Amino acid sequence: MKIATVILVYGKSQNLEECLASLKVSNSSGIDNKIIVVDNSKDNAGYSGGNNKGILQALAGGAEAVLLLNDDTKVDKSVMVEMLEALKDKQVGMVSPKIYFYPGFEYHKDRYKPKDKGKVIWYAGGLIDWNNCLGIHRGVDEVDIGQYQKKEETEFATGCAVLVKKEVFEKIGLYDERYFLYLEDLDLSVRVKRAGFKIIYQPKAVVWHKNAQSSGSGSGLHDYFFTRNRLLFGLENASFKTKFALVRESIGIFLTGNNWKRRGVLDFYLRKLGRGSWI
Repeated sequence: MKIATVILVYGKSQNLEECLASLKVSNSSGIDNKIIVVDNSKDNAGYSGGNNKGILQALAGGAEAVLLLNDDTKVDKSVMVEMLEALKDKQVGMVSPKIYFYPGFEYHKDRYKPKDKGKVIWYAGGLIDWNNCLGIHRGVDEVDIGQYQKKEETEFATGCAVLVKKEVFEKIGLYDERYFLYLEDLDLSVRVKRAGFKIIYQPKAVVWHKNAQSSGSGSGLHDYFFTRNRLLFGLENASFKTKFALVRESIGIFLTGNNWKRRGVLDFYLRKLGRGSWI
């Protein structure tokens, strides 16, 4: 199968060299994998728009599947072989690997013994919390002792590392660029499932992630896009009860939240999506 790997960067990346080196090793088994690096610095189209540029280039080049991969990752030497194995099933549209925190990038660094570093789970399949319109990483912060070693269907695939079959893009389109940044992977996963494809978690495929290298959790950027996009995702996909709760919550955020959260709420209702008011 001819595949392409799309890596989105913003300006000079401190992580890209290690990521590319690990991909080179994973391709050594004879896999036809074209690497496409998209620089988002001249015209920042966000995570969704930047990746879409790479996906379109990959498909135009004849790719039968596209691996979307963060630049702040390192992949195991067998990641391609294992993900492609899971993609053979005609019903499978997307495959996610098991993702560990890169050693030293754990949320709770003092919690783990030295021997545990590199085996602390960041993602072992994803769940959707429909009451709060959030994606939940199964196993996050747990040391891997084999508790998530079953290949199985999962509810959502994180955009950090996911292999997507060409037929998925042909049927449902690309990332929704209204999101710009955050929750676009949740939205894509929901559309993939609704189109009749399966999303598979493949634990034999392993990736390490230097978490929060690009935007920084808790930053103004995070507050703005996460607040706005939860409303976008929830009011288009959730139950009536959850939609009502989101609207009520948004009123409270607008009255008492910080500047960026308030701006996120306002921009959602004014339909200032995509880049929105973010400067």
